[in-house]
Amino acid sequence: MEKSSGKAFDYNLFKRLIAHTKPYKLTFYGVALAAILLSVFAVLTASFAGRIVNEAIKVNDADKLLTLTLTMLAVLVGQVISQLCFNYYANWLGESVIKDVRVALFKKMIGFRMQYFDNSSIGVLVTRAVADMQRIGEIFSQGFFVIVADLLKMLTAAVFMTYLNWKLALLVFGLLPIILYATRLFQKAMKVAFIEVRAEVSNLNSFVQERITGMKIVQLFTREEIEKENFRKINEKHQNAWLKTVWYNSIFFPVAEIVTAIAIGLVVYFGVLQDLNSINQDNIGTIVSFLFLIELLFRPLRQIADKFNTLQMGMVAANRVFTILDTDSRILDSGALIKNDVKGDIAFEDVRFGYVEGEEVLHGISFSVKAGETVAIVGATGAGKSTIINLLNRFYEINSGTILVDGVDIKEYTLASLRSHIAVVLQDVFLFADTIANNISLQDKTVSVTEIEAAAKQIGVHDFISSLPGAYSYNVKERGTMLSSGQRQLIAFLRAYVSNPSILVLDEATSSVDTYSEQLIQKATEKITEGRTSIIIAHRLATIKKADKILVMDAGKIVETGNHKELLKKGGYYSNLYEAQFLAEELA
Repeated sequence: MEKSSGKAFDYNLFKRLIAHTKPYKLTFYGVALAAILLSVFAVLTASFAGRIVNEAIKVNDADKLLTLTLTMLAVLVGQVISQLCFNYYANWLGESVIKDVRVALFKKMIGFRMQYFDNSSIGVLVTRAVADMQRIGEIFSQGFFVIVADLLKMLTAAVFMTYLNWKLALLVFGLLPIILYATRLFQKAMKVAFIEVRAEVSNLNSFVQERITGMKIVQLFTREEIEKENFRKINEKHQNAWLKTVWYNSIFFPVAEIVTAIAIGLVVYFGVLQDLNSINQDNIGTIVSFLFLIELLFRPLRQIADKFNTLQMGMVAANRVFTILDTDSRILDSGALIKNDVKGDIAFEDVRFGYVEGEEVLHGISFSVKAGETVAIVGATGAGKSTIINLLNRFYEINSGTILVDGVDIKEYTLASLRSHIAVVLQDVFLFADTIANNISLQDKTVSVTEIEAAAKQIGVHDFISSLPGAYSYNVKERGTMLSSGQRQLIAFLRAYVSNPSILVLDEATSSVDTYSEQLIQKATEKITEGRTSIIIAHRLATIKKADKILVMDAGKIVETGNHKELLKKGGYYSNLYEAQFLAEELA
């Protein structure tokens, strides 16, 4: 959980946030003008209320009463219009700012290296991009501008009080230190409370997101009661964090009401005494004006405390969002080379890499793949097979060594150019909640449904897709839950084929599928690997017999190299692995 800086207000953070209003300067100044008008109209209302008593009611002047009443009505209409403009454009400005910041945040996140996501909670990131953004918007719609408007009302009310009757004004001002001190304590306590609230909201979001995603595991292992109890504890922490804010509000606002009531009582009492001892006896109108002005002075102060809570919650959210925006976790995209055609030659030269500093996963890997070759990588789980693919795509930066594509260091390519020539089919296929066509083209407008259908026919999956309701317009729902694992694999193969890559990677792409889907996948594999460099990672060795070269990995090193027959003759690691797997299949 983030700690409070001890400041009730972080000026540097706020200054950075205000900088995002620069594209909307006209609206910003318009809202500021509306805030000024609101304070002027509020004081004028109090002034005309007193004048109506002194200049019309006390002397029974009906014409004067009508004139002052109509004038006061015009002031009220102006106040209403100013309030309308203030509310609408303050909210409009807030929504515009969070739209810009949210776009900047998403742009930043999609540029992060995979290691960042390995160490981050998806639920927390979702909270930053959605809930925290709304809090930032409230800084403008319910926080900053409302506080400025209320401060202006208080200032004009105080000046006008002093002008009307400085003695009564001093009585009121004498109570201000009490409520100001209470407000200060309230603000500090609420800032700490809101930091805790935001932390618990993130924890709650993260817990719910993970459990919903992994609901099948929860139910398979009958973890319902355990997870329900875990959720109850997290939810209770969330509740307690919010109850702290409720408790502070419950203390502060009654105190503010009591101070306001005391101020009104003192003004009425001493104002009437002054009026009784005065020859002119004009204090009744002044007292009426003071009753309006006291509300104008104290109510905004109570609201400022409330709105300061909103401001502080927004500032806490902004600090969290800016922390992500300031995070330097990008793969350095300093290359300038853009190639439209890549042959597909690949070379790893003494590549060393570890996901965690000081813990190497690959220990000096070296191998080469010629354009058009099919190379298989086999080995036990954790041997480093998938790591090689991650490094080829530059999802992670290598510790040392060189990776070449067509004889050029991959760091010399732009990331977009490099990855545009590589297609990967993973074991765990991810599909978006969209149509099959859009999941294949990934919203690329240059890829038509006709081209997708033609490609599907070429690799033998058109019949399967056509059998679905709506065919290529069929919505697969979130993560492709409407399809079987084999069907999702077929969609992934088609997606890779349509992208027309120079280098194709199949990472355990034929595991965990039914026999029928496997036959279709084998046919698709033969078609899409034809004429292009292919890297196949597989546990099932029967699927890689036709590979031009097989790399056998163990504990981050290549221990054997050769084709299927050559490796069997060696009688080494691969041979033992193959015999063990073949025997297991025979026994099954």
